[in-house]
Amino acid sequence: MNRPHKQSMSELKLRRLLEHNQRLKDDLARPRIKVSEASASLIRYCKTTTDHLVPSVWGPVGRSEDPYAPQGGGKCCVVQ
Repeated sequence: MNRPHKQSMSELKLRRLLEHNQRLKDDLARPRIKVSEASASLIRYCKTTTDHLVPSVWGPVGRSEDPYAPQGGGKCCVVQ
């Protein structure tokens, strides 16, 4: 009676190992770049992309250019 339980447990362990092995193979096949290339790309992006939330670096931003500025004609809703 104990024998089928052991067999099913070993089958479960085997299936888990096979799934883990497949995940490792998938991870190994994932394209990679060197850290130095990724760092240089990130630095280049930060230097060339304006961040309106950091005016100390990029200077003040006009309301028409600022995507975070409140939009609208200066009117608000009135609920009665």
